[in-house]
Amino acid sequence: QVQLVESGGGLVQAGGSLRLSCAASGSIFSANTMGWYRQAPGKQRELVARITSGGITNYADSVKGRFTISRENAKNTVYLQMNTLQPEDTAVYYCQLDQWPRGTYWGQGTQVTVSS
Repeated sequence: QVQLVESGGGLVQAGGSLRLSCAASGSIFSANTMGWYRQAPGKQRELVARITSGGITNYADSVKGRFTISRENAKNTVYLQMNTLQPEDTAVYYCQLDQWPRGTYWGQGTQVTVSS
């Protein structure tokens, strides 16, 4: 069993910053990818950023230059530093752990609301 616990969401004004954290516990294998996805009302869930256990990252075009993903492998924790937030960043943000072929796991989601 794997559990993902997210924290750090909230309400912020446009131009502000938030930092999300996601801690994984359970049967975690050293080779994995952790990432953040988001889902706004009425829209499909989309990739925000992800990072491999080796530190390779990729980002959605909409967040490049504003968001930074990082991780601490020893703590099985991934972070998402979000700067210059805009109202269009408002969504529920979900943490994902992908340790294919052993399974893909999701957190419960954390709300990020950016007011204009």
